[in-house]
Amino acid sequence: MSLIKVLVVDDSVVFRELLVQSLSRDPSIQVVGTAKDPFEARDAILKYHPDVMTLDVELPRMSGIEFLRKLMPQYPLPVVVISALSDKVFDAMNAGAVDFVAKPAVVNRTQLEEFIQNELLVKIKIASTAKISNIKKTVSSMESQQLTTAHKNLIVAIGASTGGTEAIFSVVKDYGIDIPGIVIVQHMPPGFTQMYAKRLDNECRVHVKEAQTGDRVMPGHVLIAPGGDKHMHLVKVGENYQVEIKPGPKVNGHCPSVDVLFESVARVAKAKAVGIILTGMGGDGAKGLLAMRRAGAKTIGQDESTCVVYGMPKVAYDIGAVEYQEKLTDIARKTYAVLNKM
Repeated sequence: MSLIKVLVVDDSVVFRELLVQSLSRDPSIQVVGTAKDPFEARDAILKYHPDVMTLDVELPRMSGIEFLRKLMPQYPLPVVVISALSDKVFDAMNAGAVDFVAKPAVVNRTQLEEFIQNELLVKIKIASTAKISNIKKTVSSMESQQLTTAHKNLIVAIGASTGGTEAIFSVVKDYGIDIPGIVIVQHMPPGFTQMYAKRLDNECRVHVKEAQTGDRVMPGHVLIAPGGDKHMHLVKVGENYQVEIKPGPKVNGHCPSVDVLFESVARVAKAKAVGIILTGMGGDGAKGLLAMRRAGAKTIGQDESTCVVYGMPKVAYDIGAVEYQEKLTDIARKTYAVLNKM
């Protein structure tokens, strides 16, 4: 098995050295070089041809985001961004980064090493498998769609992981305010989901917010599960759908978990739901999507040609959970098509 060649870009000498020392302990990783700014990084990329680059957002001489915007069209490379709690990370994802991790705030060396071993290493290994050609802004050819009849008590549930922030935006931006209520699990660190929800709310026609227990699932509204240590469940109170956010153990290595959400949708909404599984590593959401399909729901999976990581949709497809497999730019259109037949 060939080593994953990693380039570390960070302006802090101490953090750079710690990254190198900690990453190098993994037998599958070879740190081929380091850089303190984008200009050194550019030279190192040409010299070492890394498989993955870790990139700080805040860098001297040029920001990490601006560097990404210049780099990706000329030298596509899997990039894992290391960021403080800031919505700038979504600019980095938009510019072509594969994934991101939240840099610990005030921590000691032991905690930093735990962060690198438990979080950053995982992201680097996933990024090394990513299809960089699929990391690009997708322009939908979808004309304005609308529901042909009033739909009562229908729901759309979406799950995603690596590459999902941009994939979700690509789908949700094409929904109008007539779309049934939407619930989403996107694997993301705590704190970032609220900023992501606000960003979508500003850029989409639908209303988007980070979910809280008791939030109603209503047409034209999107609820995103908060990152952290709680799962999001769909419940029914009277004639209305609501969400419940409550603690629970990790499922498939994740909390919140797509499987937990999808399985609750299968129980509560049954055939009055559409389930959508997007790009991501692993198998989270596959069993839940199968439960939805068996309950009578319509299910859609993103196809391999447009996935950054064809993991979650592939597992779901392989076990028979996916009824319709679509390119990313066609998923919103297919959502309306199946809703109009329900």
